[in-house]
Amino acid sequence: MSGKTTGVAHQVLSSAGLLALIAILGTGLLAAVNELTRERIAEQERQALIRQLGRVLPEGAYDNDPLGDTLTLRHDSLSRNDGAVRVYRARKGEQPVAVVFDHVAPDGYNGDIQLLTSILADGRISGVRVVSHRETPGLGDPIEAERSDWILAFTGRSLEDPEPEHWGVTRDGGVFDQFTGATITPRAVVEAVQRALEYHQANRDALYRRNEQKRDD
Repeated sequence: MSGKTTGVAHQVLSSAGLLALIAILGTGLLAAVNELTRERIAEQERQALIRQLGRVLPEGAYDNDPLGDTLTLRHDSLSRNDGAVRVYRARKGEQPVAVVFDHVAPDGYNGDIQLLTSILADGRISGVRVVSHRETPGLGDPIEAERSDWILAFTGRSLEDPEPEHWGVTRDGGVFDQFTGATITPRAVVEAVQRALEYHQANRDALYRRNEQKRDD
């Protein structure tokens, strides 16, 4: 092999090695950035959840950390396709105060409506909020607390107030207002909140029991 050929081969190998090094460094840098980004996003989501729980739980009524006192359950009435439902528990002095269902209304006009429904140990609602939805802008927006007071009408309600036959929108003979040009969206939310109340009534003790992962068939 001539000196010229050897030099070219050496140059090619050097270039290939440099490219490999750059690729390794780039991959490592990208992995580090992704890790930092993932941690930051996770912390942002955690802080957002803390704020959301604070809006539905009674202020000053509990002394534990609901984010660290959770239950995962599966039940058709609370999720779509047997999906997992997270429940946050609030206690004071180890006594039950409330549970918050992170559940869905699966029959919104454009799909799932993600909800947080907080139910006190005595069966009354302390708050409901919509976490996410894909309802039609301008028609389904009133389910958002930032746009309307409609969602606040659930506060203080229970399975006895109103009676079961009146747990619905006004078009269906219920006590909850519907929206102009949109009945499906509020109906879906009302029915989902009622199902959460019914589940709470039937499973209250299990919901507050420590270290239990529950599945109902």
